[in-house]
Amino acid sequence: MNVAIVCDWLTGVGGAERVVYELHKLYPDAPIYTSQYNPRKIDWFNSADIRTGWLNKLPSALKKFLPLLRALYFSRLDLNNYDLVISSAGAEAKGVKTKSSTIHVSYIHSPTHYYWIRFEEYMKSPGFGFFDPLARLGLKLLVKPMKRWDYKAAQRPDYIIANSNYTKNNIQKYYNREAIVIHPPVEIERFSHIPSGQQRSGFVVAGRQTPYKKIDLAVQACTEMNQHLTVIGDGPDHKKLVAMAGKSINFQTKVTDDEMASYFASTEAFIFPNTDDFGIVAVEAMAAGTPVIAYKAGGALDYVIPGKTGEFFDEQSAGSLKATLKTFNGKDYDSAVIQKQAAMFSSDIFRGKLQQFMQKNSK
Repeated sequence: MNVAIVCDWLTGVGGAERVVYELHKLYPDAPIYTSQYNPRKIDWFNSADIRTGWLNKLPSALKKFLPLLRALYFSRLDLNNYDLVISSAGAEAKGVKTKSSTIHVSYIHSPTHYYWIRFEEYMKSPGFGFFDPLARLGLKLLVKPMKRWDYKAAQRPDYIIANSNYTKNNIQKYYNREAIVIHPPVEIERFSHIPSGQQRSGFVVAGRQTPYKKIDLAVQACTEMNQHLTVIGDGPDHKKLVAMAGKSINFQTKVTDDEMASYFASTEAFIFPNTDDFGIVAVEAMAAGTPVIAYKAGGALDYVIPGKTGEFFDEQSAGSLKATLKTFNGKDYDSAVIQKQAAMFSSDIFRGKLQQFMQKNSK
């Protein structure tokens, strides 16, 4: 079969990019069509046939301003020579058009956040600093026609795969489409090689420091309890988090891959306070044998098993998190059991499930 891979953009390293990388492993000869590609930010695809168009001539920093142009770009791609098209989409890539004999499978990370699930959050904090007023105006003016386009685009794939049951339910809610769940690939090996038996103390939270990640809940709760917390990462909320943090909070803005694994392996628990479509970083912590304390929502419902791999807190508030932290005892958890659960989300298992799905549905 002639196969093509399509994705929103390749301008950094994240869960969506890892899905594309695993697709490339499955179909190494398939060209990858994308709106923007920055090989300096992501060097996984040096041997791949990456195909971009006129959008790639614009600065990658502008990508969040360009949903209308991306919709135009993807809907006009010529994919008539392919028997199978696989799109990896959290935005506009699912909107490619294919001929009737072509099978289009879309791996959807989420219905487009800035139209559906997180519209109000984007309006409140677009994340563009000085240009926030412009971003708000553009989103307000375009959201209705773009929601219509996005809904129509979601009807084009023949099959939809969701990255979690949470995403599956949102695809049904916003797109009125059925989906099957294949969890995204997690780099299990990088976190499971740390020797067991390390002394564990304190808590860790990690991620880009934006309002959506709710890292402030962990900082507030641990400050009020005088619990040691290591905050890994950086972002627009960094100064705010530092200002509200007590003496028990330690910030690490620049952490290598090896250091990240060590932090996860030496902590009593990883705190995951936001609602994520899946939450790869939480599974990475589990791969290091570390239990996860998560807000009871989103993708975390697929891998946090109370009493076995972690615990939930019921309300997205510092008070609710504190109530769980007060009763939490890391010694109640078996690292080997947690790692075994995390291994179910490995890259090998992802490729195997995806290959099985393709063989069944692309004949």
